[in-house]
Amino acid sequence: MNDTAVPTPDAAPRKRPKPGERRVQILQALASMLEQPGADRITTAALAARLELSEAALYRHFASKAQMFEALIEFIEQSLFTLANQIIERDPDPAVQIARVLGMILQFGEKNPGMARVMVGDALVFEHERLITRMNQAFERLESLLRQSFKALADVRGSQTPTVDAQAGASLTISVLLGRLHRFARTDFKRRPTEHLDATVRQLLA
Repeated sequence: MNDTAVPTPDAAPRKRPKPGERRVQILQALASMLEQPGADRITTAALAARLELSEAALYRHFASKAQMFEALIEFIEQSLFTLANQIIERDPDPAVQIARVLGMILQFGEKNPGMARVMVGDALVFEHERLITRMNQAFERLESLLRQSFKALADVRGSQTPTVDAQAGASLTISVLLGRLHRFARTDFKRRPTEHLDATVRQLLA
């Protein structure tokens, strides 16, 4: 036996994720699992298995599953309001603002099916009720934002009841948004929320 033989190297150690990277991976996995048909209730055990982690490892990054969903909702809020504010700042035409904000939200849901299930509350049914409350509040804020654009549109058109018109228009727009996202989720993402979008916008702005 040759004592000078080079020993066989051990397998390369698994690369440790950077700070914050594991949190992102957990949220991406959760959103991906929400895209699967029949994903009514996702357990931390299933999520940990998906990531090849222990449940204890999950809880090092999030104190509870509710915190994971809160992080998803925070991502949704930041994405939608950042884009909506950019649209409103960029284009002074209130009709264009309404059309683009509506389209942006529907496109966001279409590109992120798991997030769409969170937005309409389907993914939150078995979770803490504060999550549904927070998501509802996000849509109330969106309605308030749209109300301003509808009020400006009513003023431009010389409406005698601009405040009432703005409230009705914003409420109807949110109802269309939620209805289309609900249908998207309930059809296992077969019916696209952006279906006939241009015609829908024309009806809303008529």
